[in-house]
Amino acid sequence: MAVGRLANVNYHPIEGFQLGTTEAGIKTSGRKDLVVMLAQAGSSIAGVFTTNAFCAAPVQLCKRHLLEDSPLALVINTGNANAGTGLVGDADAFTCCQELAKGLSLNSSQVLPFSTGVIGEKLPIEKIVSNLPHAIKKLDVNGWQDAALGILTTDTRTKGASVQIEHLGQTISLTGISKGSGMIRPNMATMLAFVATDVRCSPTLTQDLLDQAVEQSFNRITVDGDMSTNDSCMLIATGASSLCLDDDSELISKFSKALTELMQQLAHAIVRDGEGATKFISVEVEGGANTQECLQVAYAIAHSPLTKTAMFASDPNWGRILCAVGYSGVPNLDVNTLTIHLGDCLLVDQGGCAASYTESAGQEVMDQEEIIIRVDLKRGDIKQTVWTTDLSYDYVKINADYRS
Repeated sequence: MAVGRLANVNYHPIEGFQLGTTEAGIKTSGRKDLVVMLAQAGSSIAGVFTTNAFCAAPVQLCKRHLLEDSPLALVINTGNANAGTGLVGDADAFTCCQELAKGLSLNSSQVLPFSTGVIGEKLPIEKIVSNLPHAIKKLDVNGWQDAALGILTTDTRTKGASVQIEHLGQTISLTGISKGSGMIRPNMATMLAFVATDVRCSPTLTQDLLDQAVEQSFNRITVDGDMSTNDSCMLIATGASSLCLDDDSELISKFSKALTELMQQLAHAIVRDGEGATKFISVEVEGGANTQECLQVAYAIAHSPLTKTAMFASDPNWGRILCAVGYSGVPNLDVNTLTIHLGDCLLVDQGGCAASYTESAGQEVMDQEEIIIRVDLKRGDIKQTVWTTDLSYDYVKINADYRS
């Protein structure tokens, strides 16, 4: 189940970047589950990764290779996370890099590995190694749709976005795919995301732009509050365009805006496809004294099982939202001045139920598939938004049966 209709994505090819996808039978036979990506020489690659202390072997190796070399190739498998696998997992992640490097005439340190799936099971390295040549043969600039399929786990649909911007009479393309459905929480989520662009950009600026975009997209979504061991988000700038970001502040501004919007599309697609999701919920907190307190309130609401189950039931039980705001931990919170809205309906004012509120008005909003919860703290002018889902019976079923 997913919220909203599946968008038809027109994937703009990125000059200097190819993708190849094949079937390796890692967990399920007959499905695409192994992806190879290759950027041209001179490309800049940046990454943001999970902050989970038990980060997976491929995450650790990715970080190391980004420091040691200038990577150009990526290898992604689904069906197995290669996390919680100790030294054996480390060796398997390195073997993936080593074998792909041989097939592409690169150094092993120029390959970045990614895995997603079940935690604690040994990676079926033989299946991956034997099928890497098939993925390499399929490398193509138009390989985005197959790659989008090849990185999915419990997702019910692919997630992609592609945009173009104009500057000085030239066109810059940005195209990306992501995966994620459950175990979604900021910093980051159980997600993978790969975005490529043909603009030229130094490695340092590439990393800065990625950090900024992630903070306003993938680090603003949550489905269930669980943080994965494997999440990674990568930005690849091939430099195939004659336009260079580094010396053009106007272009940096344009590009940063486009990148953030594209990543928000990918992040929203993850929430819309949240495990068992029937609602897409925006939690907007404004009037904050700082970003931190806005996010404290937003996540208190977004992570509240009582609020999320009320959303699933379309029950305007506004007391659950009020309760979450109250325990969010914002110091010296004045509950008599803040307001809470459900859509356009004022729920809470002057410390209690708004005089204008009616159950029928609240019900009308709750019956909708997309819902906005808005809290005005009346403490400042900072605003932050978090996107989340409801919590349904199907979420429990999906995760209870995850390994079967």
